[in-house]
Amino acid sequence: MPTQEKIVHDPNAPVDPRVEMLVNELIGRVADKWTLLVLEELEDNGVLRFTELARMVPGISQKMLTQTLRAMERDGLVERTVHPVIPPKVEYRLTDLGHSLGEAFCGVWHWAGDNLDRVEAARKAFDGRG
Repeated sequence: MPTQEKIVHDPNAPVDPRVEMLVNELIGRVADKWTLLVLEELEDNGVLRFTELARMVPGISQKMLTQTLRAMERDGLVERTVHPVIPPKVEYRLTDLGHSLGEAFCGVWHWAGDNLDRVEAARKAFDGRG
């Protein structure tokens, strides 16, 4: 099995401002809890209708789900398919780009699972100061 080379960031290397802007936008988007929850539901369930997504993401309003899906579609993370039936049937699925972003952020879940006890202990120690 081939080994992957670890990419090392050179802080002195020039940064393409377009890449920097995209990273900042994506961090902001994915840091948004709604995007992460929609990403997770689509990853787990494949193709979902709007109403199914609304039920699966507790607390999200119709307006916020619409805004989230539109932003994800604009970024190429979600594909929206409208079926010409009455009433209209609209389905959403992750694109390959959406799947790869989900995989990239999967590491956060692993980190959280591995470090939950340490974070809770640090919080308890911090909160106990006083």
